[in-house]
Amino acid sequence: MRMRDALRTHLTLRNATFAISTAMFVWLVWYFYTGYGGPRELATQLVPIALLLQILLLHQQDFLYKRLPAIANHAVVAAYAAICLYAFYYFFVYFEDIAIYRQGSYTTEDFVVGLLMFLLVMEISRIAHPVLFGVNLVLILYTLWGYLSPLDFFWHPGTTFYRVVTSSTVELATGIYGLYAQLALTLVAAFLLLAAAANGFGAQRAMINVMRQFAGRNRQMVPQTAVLGSLCVGMVSGSGSANAVVVGSITIPLMKRYGVPGVFAAAVETASSMGGLIMPPMMGVGAFLMSEFLGVPYWDVVLRGFALAFIYYVSLAFAVYLLCIRLLPNDAIKEAAVSLYDRTKTAIFFLSVVFLIVMMGWLGIGELRAALYTAGFMLVLLLATFLYFKYGLKSPELAGETLLGNLRRTIETHAEMTSYLTLLLATLGIMIGLFTVTGFINRMGAMLLDLGAWHPIAVILMAYIFGWLAGAGLPPTATYIIGAIVIVQPLRDLGIDPWIAHFFVFLLSVWGELSPPTSLTAAVSARIAEASFMRTMWEALRICLPITLMTFAIFTRSAMVVTPGWAQIAATLLVTIGTCGVSFAMFGRYVANPGGNILLRSTLALFSLVVMLHPDEGVALAAATIVLPATVVGAWRHRAFGRDQAFYRSAAAADLVRPPGEPSAIAAEAGRDF
Repeated sequence: MRMRDALRTHLTLRNATFAISTAMFVWLVWYFYTGYGGPRELATQLVPIALLLQILLLHQQDFLYKRLPAIANHAVVAAYAAICLYAFYYFFVYFEDIAIYRQGSYTTEDFVVGLLMFLLVMEISRIAHPVLFGVNLVLILYTLWGYLSPLDFFWHPGTTFYRVVTSSTVELATGIYGLYAQLALTLVAAFLLLAAAANGFGAQRAMINVMRQFAGRNRQMVPQTAVLGSLCVGMVSGSGSANAVVVGSITIPLMKRYGVPGVFAAAVETASSMGGLIMPPMMGVGAFLMSEFLGVPYWDVVLRGFALAFIYYVSLAFAVYLLCIRLLPNDAIKEAAVSLYDRTKTAIFFLSVVFLIVMMGWLGIGELRAALYTAGFMLVLLLATFLYFKYGLKSPELAGETLLGNLRRTIETHAEMTSYLTLLLATLGIMIGLFTVTGFINRMGAMLLDLGAWHPIAVILMAYIFGWLAGAGLPPTATYIIGAIVIVQPLRDLGIDPWIAHFFVFLLSVWGELSPPTSLTAAVSARIAEASFMRTMWEALRICLPITLMTFAIFTRSAMVVTPGWAQIAATLLVTIGTCGVSFAMFGRYVANPGGNILLRSTLALFSLVVMLHPDEGVALAAATIVLPATVVGAWRHRAFGRDQAFYRSAAAADLVRPPGEPSAIAAEAGRDF
């Protein structure tokens, strides 16, 4: 009886999920160190395991099919698990035959295994990524019957369902086991070790508490906690919505407590969290893909990413400062108390980031091992700190934590993030594979080149519209992949540097996360603030508008992303001056007279645009000598006006409308994105 009770206690779905997570974690760590078998073989073995983990996690969350009874859900999950294990076994045994000897002449069992995995990935993507599922479904129909298209631009001769399945599975070059899934299980998964270790021991929340103290004791500086906290967490999150969950759950209630209207608090957190897609060293997944597309080490992307992140957060902090002057009174508040344990964990986190930069940038160690060594370095220090404070100092704040519990949370965090990204990128692999089979990419590229024959600016504007529309319905990773496949080559054919072309698409994918009508980051922040989702999204767009100009500035201030060094620093400072000038033109006040104020701000905006977008660097530098002092003087003048009661009432009135949706569901979706 005792044995039976013990088995019932421990043989649970959550423990089974943890066991599989541990196995995948150990397998990946071993691969990061040895590289044994290569990324293609790793993908064929671990994609089914990652898919199985996502199925179990979704089932634990709220069943896969809510309209079916529990017993039916259990039976379906068991069937899906059997498919995953069968695919794992089959590729583990016959990988060499499929990858080398049977390419182009697959057996019936090869096709059956591929078909089962294809259908399973499509079904799970329908549950987790309904928009991507819809796009893939339309692409499948288009691939089969493209010859029925009445428009010549979309016409193609069609193909068979057999070709659809094999190109998405057993051919291995594209589809479920292709480049994107391989990247998720190698380079991205290696860097996710840092986020997992930080989350396992609570380093992220500790950083937010420390940043709260850095923001100072002035009420108008409280929203800067969101900016600084998101900057820090963004170093290891690579996601806007994940930042909003981790940081916003602390900073949004804090801002509201000190009188910040809910919509503005949510918008500040949304804009700050978006930086998680830009902030090195763990930029968004698009940055890892960029290194693969360009065939360069990831460190080369990181070097350029620092320039973009600097412009983003300096400009954002300045815009938030200007708005807070108008929203909040200038009075002192009580300084936040931060425990020594939180300070120590924060120091360990930043020390680990420096360690990673030294490993990749100075010692030249490969990305996989550098990420592995850094994660080990961070984990050992956090582990030693935990043991010292819990058992040496007997700190009361650790009374509810255990060592095994923190280690388990580390492994589960890594497994959940890795499996989620693997499913996402496998789904995108199907999409890009079908784009390739139908020849749509070539036709779209030819159309952009035809525009380029008229003027290169027309191509840039058309590409921007295309990317913005794609980002309106797709996540940033999907937007970047589609943009990199469709937009980059026509830009390169027009003589544009590949770094500029890829970063243009990368920034497009970032801003796409704020595109109406969907923005998961804004949805999370609005739900936490209990504010209007649409008002939050539009306010965040307004705050980010000056920084959005950075997307076009990389064409004129190209040294920012092409040549790391002093030229890059000079270009970065010029663009920062320009974006801050535009921010003041939008949110600042020079004089009380409305007509004079508008005239002065419009003039500043014009000169700021010259600084960013004029092709002659001498002219841009001359304009910067006007914009910089004008912005500094404007900030000093703006502070003299103090709080704007009408502006505050307008912002507070927006809190009357609350967003739809369950907070648990929105947070869960954002957690999976993390």
